[in-house]
Amino acid sequence: MSFLSRSFTSLHDGWTVTALAGPTPDGLDLRAVPAVVPGCVHTDLLRAGLIDEPFDGDNESLQQWIGSTTWRYSTTFDWTDDGNVRHDLVALGLDTVATIELNGTVIGSTQNQHRSYRFDLRGVVREGANELAVTFEAPVVEAERRDAEHGAWPHVNHHPFNQLRKSASNFGWDWGIDVATSGIWQPIGIESWSGARISAVRPLVDVDGTDGVATVHVAVERDGSQDAARSGALTLAVRAGDEAAEARIAADETEASIVVRVPDARLWWPIGHGDQPLYPVTVAIDGTPAEWRGRIGFRTIEVDTGADASGNRFVVRVNGEDVLIRGVNWIPDHAFITEMTRDRYVSRFADAVEANVNLLRVWGGGIYESEDFYELADELGVLVWQDFLFACAAYSEDDWLAVEVEAEAREQITRLSQHASLAIWNGNNENIWGYVEWGWRRTLGERAWGDGYYRHLLPGLVAELDPTRSYSPASPFSFVDYAHPNDERNGTMHIWDVWNERDYSAYRDYAPRFVSEFGFQGPPAWTTLTDVVHDAPLDPYGEQMLVHQKAEAGNLKLERGMAGHLPVPATIEDWHWATQLNQAQAIRFGVEHFRSLTPHNTGTVLWQLNDDWPVVSWAAVDFNGHRKPLWFAMRDAYAPRLATIQPRNGGLALVLVNDTADAVATTARVSRLAFDGTVLVEQDIDVRVDARGAATFELAADLAGFGDPARELIAAIVDGFPRAIWNGAEVVDQKLDPAALEASATRTEGGYRVVVTAHSYLREVFLAVDRVDCDASVDAGLVTLLPGESVTLDVASSSDVDPAAFTDALVLRSANDLLSTKTESPGILEQ
Repeated sequence: MSFLSRSFTSLHDGWTVTALAGPTPDGLDLRAVPAVVPGCVHTDLLRAGLIDEPFDGDNESLQQWIGSTTWRYSTTFDWTDDGNVRHDLVALGLDTVATIELNGTVIGSTQNQHRSYRFDLRGVVREGANELAVTFEAPVVEAERRDAEHGAWPHVNHHPFNQLRKSASNFGWDWGIDVATSGIWQPIGIESWSGARISAVRPLVDVDGTDGVATVHVAVERDGSQDAARSGALTLAVRAGDEAAEARIAADETEASIVVRVPDARLWWPIGHGDQPLYPVTVAIDGTPAEWRGRIGFRTIEVDTGADASGNRFVVRVNGEDVLIRGVNWIPDHAFITEMTRDRYVSRFADAVEANVNLLRVWGGGIYESEDFYELADELGVLVWQDFLFACAAYSEDDWLAVEVEAEAREQITRLSQHASLAIWNGNNENIWGYVEWGWRRTLGERAWGDGYYRHLLPGLVAELDPTRSYSPASPFSFVDYAHPNDERNGTMHIWDVWNERDYSAYRDYAPRFVSEFGFQGPPAWTTLTDVVHDAPLDPYGEQMLVHQKAEAGNLKLERGMAGHLPVPATIEDWHWATQLNQAQAIRFGVEHFRSLTPHNTGTVLWQLNDDWPVVSWAAVDFNGHRKPLWFAMRDAYAPRLATIQPRNGGLALVLVNDTADAVATTARVSRLAFDGTVLVEQDIDVRVDARGAATFELAADLAGFGDPARELIAAIVDGFPRAIWNGAEVVDQKLDPAALEASATRTEGGYRVVVTAHSYLREVFLAVDRVDCDASVDAGLVTLLPGESVTLDVASSSDVDPAAFTDALVLRSANDLLSTKTESPGILEQ
């Protein structure tokens, strides 16, 4: 964004916020509430004790007035002229429609949360005391006003978020709370400077033989004084790693490009393909304190969407090497984004990397993320797919919005250009699909709806500012003229009939080239849910439970999604465990199917990694950081080496996916077993799988043909691969022993150790450690054991409890135990 000099003085102290107009509750003193900057009004009100915890119970509805209220932030500061020519107020992020006054004079206004603003204070700022005020229009009221003034454009959800350049999900989503915020959400302060300043830097990289080539584009601004005019040309000094270069910018010019060649540069690779060396880059203007610092990684990156015999592929290629994508979609990790810390980002990236993820897609209904996010991605080798911020709506292309879209895109393309991890720019989320299939055309008539942004403005800006990266007009998108945008044969695909309408077994009906969204819901950890849902008794259709389930008919879809897979739950505890387990099973099923299609399918991006509040959702990690059963299923299904048994040619086959740099040649042993461990049929198969490849091996008919599907399974063991299991029947129809599990727990130096042994076939053991200690974590989950096998689960915990608490029947769960009450109760969903 803006590049600030050493003479930047932050104005973060002494703020108050006042309600100016709106439906404020009676009895609340909303004058001069102490405010934290950067921050937002909701957290200020909460800190002052004027509202209750927004995420608790049904406080969401009780606090809707906040987004319909006009708020004024004010502070005073002392200022002394330091002799510089220019003194600029720099606001890196205002949320959203704001008027800024200094000493009673309006110095500017803003329309866009997703960009920065700079205002020249000469003639307004004064020696001594100054008063700064920022007045924010009520976001809900302003969005509705524009909807009435300019005309309505189709959108999902209940507020016309598409009328503002503001985070769409801030108005609520089918996983998100409606907390339309106002506030100074990024740093604000005064930058004093003379002569010239660096206004933008775009360090674009390439690889030439063994050399890394950095072409550093620099834009400068002069202070406009006669002294600056007389000073003539400027000298730019650029350094990349240990190499340096200079360039002159003539007096009548404002831009220069400097090429720095780094001999024998180490290449930056995605995780699993190599290392992530990063080279420091500095840009300075000689004779001034102006300086910019960043980091680059030398690599080439492209997305191949060319035609092949099956349609149009979607292949991410780094340094000439195809990368099979194991991705997750990313949403803002907190409904109040100013509450995000670097530590929270570090935790979420650990969740991704430890689950074998190599790409995060920053979804278009959120924000352009913080520098912490992209820096961590660079360091860890996690590729970033970055949506421009358009989601599930049509958008005006009239000047009142279009000028902001262009300004925002220019700034963000420039800001993110240094990051080696950034792989793809994507025009929007589902908007072209929506126009084609969701009835928008009838509503819009001949009006423009955003397509000009996605097919002309944005690709033009990427080509101008960062041609080193690929651009996709949308997700999903087919890259074929006149093809449906969600055509499985071409480009990227979203699969949402599964979950919304169809059983998860329908994933096998698809052979997509690349799946950029698919998912299945499940509740968060028990304590995350019950900390905010207080229905008595707790019930899937309780009033507060449904507040924390934003998907339309979401809990009904959970119920329908279990049918035929798991028994009807007998208790609310069983409902919680069963729906979590079903979510995990659904995604394991889908991912293994899609990956078994390698190389026809080149990637999956699961919806979604994270949550922005405590909610029943598609997330693998809940808002409190608990890894749901889904996370463990995803980690296993995303293993670089995957063994899976899949239907093929009327029978079954062992499919091996080897996403490593080494080929595999070994023997696979595949056995059909009874639940007591008796080997019924066995087959040894010589297997070979190329590096970054896949291979399929059909199983013998007598091995694949079950005698009693309810009491038998198939297991495949291949050196270097996780074990593959194929069940002859779903849990609900299997004769699993509810008492198959034996467990013991002991205290360790770092927490507790739980050892689980199976006396019979034991499916998907999971330790819900949060029910004992909310801060605990466990190293393994959803472990399936054959008779006589054991697993050790290590629990990290600082709590002092009886170790036996971790073997309690509500803590240590398995698929088997859902059968223990199968015929003893009508079930909580049947009462």
